[in-house]
Amino acid sequence: MINIKKVLGSLGLAMKAGRVESGEFLTEKAIKDGRACLVIVATDASANTKKKFSDSCKFYQVPYAEFSDKNTLGACIGKEFRASLAVTDRGFAKSIGKNLELEEK
Repeated sequence: MINIKKVLGSLGLAMKAGRVESGEFLTEKAIKDGRACLVIVATDASANTKKKFSDSCKFYQVPYAEFSDKNTLGACIGKEFRASLAVTDRGFAKSIGKNLELEEK
């Protein structure tokens, strides 16, 4: 079972520490540059967005998860709605990943 409070709290801390890239362009760039340690896409993101990030994460071997909705995902990092974000700190990614159902690479 997903511990939502831990995930949201961890994402908020990661964003404050500068260890999260948010927004479609920045998430995509972090994956391609090898900085992304975990990619999270909102469950209400478009099918195209989900497929693009899922495929990209498989190709670059980055853990991928779908979590919550765009408004909640944005709010937990202190931004407006966000469809995607990349956690760029390995320790934070591991901590958050323990509380998410990650897609197999």
